[in-house]
Amino acid sequence: MITSDGWHVDSERCPSPNADARPAGEEISLLVIHNISLPPGQYGGGHIKDFFCNRLALAADPYFAGIADLKVSAHLLIERSGKSIQFVSFAERAWHAGVSSFAKRSACNDFSVGIELEGTDIDPYTDTQYLCLARITRELMTAYPAIGLERIVGHADIAPGRKTDPGIAFDWHRYFELVAQETP
Repeated sequence: MITSDGWHVDSERCPSPNADARPAGEEISLLVIHNISLPPGQYGGGHIKDFFCNRLALAADPYFAGIADLKVSAHLLIERSGKSIQFVSFAERAWHAGVSSFAKRSACNDFSVGIELEGTDIDPYTDTQYLCLARITRELMTAYPAIGLERIVGHADIAPGRKTDPGIAFDWHRYFELVAQETP
């Protein structure tokens, strides 16, 4: 369930400072699926959470020095275990899409929700991630009816040539089948 102020009740709240107000009157009408792992290809450790909250410990891995100054976020992260963490209220603009366009409209952050899956383009996602993502997708589609199946895309679709996620490992057919199923 999603509250009237845009928080998912079943997700851990970890507010990120990397967010701001959506443009006045903007309708949420796009869902963007991403992937992330920190360091790349490694799972667990809480580094993604720290990254989205600007508290990444640079000494933890040499890779972090190159991303420490980035100010990014997503609305939600779904870890390998299926645990979901919300960083930004859906009512606000998360900084997840970067330079992007969808249906001839730029600045996708203005009208989209960004969900990160802990993973890489090539590692299979877990069953629990698919189940959690499908459940949250159904809840988002109920709360924000302008998000239809045709308005669910990967980061690669809105930033072609710049981004590749969620990658070849993401099973879109399986995901859409799960979204179509009734909630158990």
